[in-house]
Amino acid sequence: MVRALLPVAALALALPAPARAGELFGALLTQGTLRPLSADIGARGAALQLGWRSKRIAALAPVGAPQAHAFGSLNTKGGTDFITGGLSWRLGGRVYFRPGIGLAVHNGRIPGYAEDGSRADLGSRLLFEPELAVGVGTGPVAVELAWAHLSHATIFSDQNDGLDMIGLRVSLRLP
Repeated sequence: MVRALLPVAALALALPAPARAGELFGALLTQGTLRPLSADIGARGAALQLGWRSKRIAALAPVGAPQAHAFGSLNTKGGTDFITGGLSWRLGGRVYFRPGIGLAVHNGRIPGYAEDGSRADLGSRLLFEPELAVGVGTGPVAVELAWAHLSHATIFSDQNDGLDMIGLRVSLRLP
């Protein structure tokens, strides 16, 4: 299901629309190699991501005028793919910090633990997607070292192994 939605999302992001101006970004992150908040669910390979961020949302100025974001992520080894949408805040100037939070829908395993303990699963089709990044921007281009986590915080089931990713994002601000 998620793989079928990604081409549609990519096409929608590529269509010109002045109201959606903001920035486009691409990322290459590793899945399952860094696990500060998750168990080993057997996810390996790289996550290729394509996404969009809006301009800052002035109506949300009381909470720091975040940017809305949406992106799709494909695992290069047939692992967990997902689509997500949420909010992120660019804090700073040329060098900045970017915290964010979103909701994700994924195609990873969810039925439960393997009896032999060889794998654990994500526990819910709907997950939270908190993320942190440190970036450097010059002109319309920015590069970020990004960490993202998929989890449901035991809200939807007792099983909450999560999935961590870390890697680089490159963004291009649109006119």
